[in-house]
Amino acid sequence: MNNLHIFLGATVADAAARPLHWVYDPKKLKKYIKGKKDITFMKKNKSPFYSIKTGNVSGYNDVGQVMFETLVSTKKKSDILKNFKKNIIKNFGPGSAYWRNLKLRKKYKKIKWKGPINGPWIHQNILETIQNIKSRKNTTGGTKVNESDGYCAALPYYLYNNSEKDLKKVIKSVANSKINETYALAKLKIINFANNGDENAVHSFVKKYGKNRYFREVVNNIKKVIRLKKHNHIEVVKKFGKACSYPGTFMGSIHAMITSKNYKTAVIKTIKAGGCNCSRANFVGAYFAAANGVKNIPLQWINKTKSAKSIIK
Repeated sequence: MNNLHIFLGATVADAAARPLHWVYDPKKLKKYIKGKKDITFMKKNKSPFYSIKTGNVSGYNDVGQVMFETLVSTKKKSDILKNFKKNIIKNFGPGSAYWRNLKLRKKYKKIKWKGPINGPWIHQNILETIQNIKSRKNTTGGTKVNESDGYCAALPYYLYNNSEKDLKKVIKSVANSKINETYALAKLKIINFANNGDENAVHSFVKKYGKNRYFREVVNNIKKVIRLKKHNHIEVVKKFGKACSYPGTFMGSIHAMITSKNYKTAVIKTIKAGGCNCSRANFVGAYFAAANGVKNIPLQWINKTKSAKSIIK
């Protein structure tokens, strides 16, 4: 695996944003960050839905960690996807903290939501994936939501094997829809431009794929973001959607990328926009790590990120 600093960039950005994950109320978010010099790695959890220790990653990046560990431990290329699915069950399925909290969430649906559950939050795509693996379906990804799980699984795999055909299989193994596939691939291609030294990776993607039918919607949405380059980032994210779903999460990320000069400012900007900051941070962090190298990631942040240790090792 080459260029692991790119995956490190996604991981650290996710962990930095995590304590403020899914804070959708702008008044509450302002209150949480008011007067604070550093809003990354907040010691006290402020997510209204779930609480995990600061330094740990969200369920989005954790999908990438499962793929990373699978790649490290699998000798034969042909066994990677099979082993990845086994590890998804092990990490997220019955017996895991994710699964235990799923049962608690079902109870919460019947009563008034009192506060964040203690422990991690399993995503809809992964929940469906586990069910589909157990049902022995050929393509196991979830179909009900269009979120970043597929991209997060594919990011470390892209650093191992950049075959578009194989990347599509990885994406669809956890997120099986055309939207999931298209936007995940677009992210990887933009990261690839940046990794190859292109200082205008987003614009280069638009130029190369502007007439490509497969990426037509993606390109049109990037153009919408570019037209709002001079607008306030928080307002742009609000306009396109603060939630986890494509295309909003993609468009918010693109705006942070084209209006920021470096990793740190882009990640902080992403956190301040609220909502599903972790899904956006996984793209923004990987992009700036690819564009500017590992030195662009604050060492203090790396040291605070639990999953960073295994990547560096």
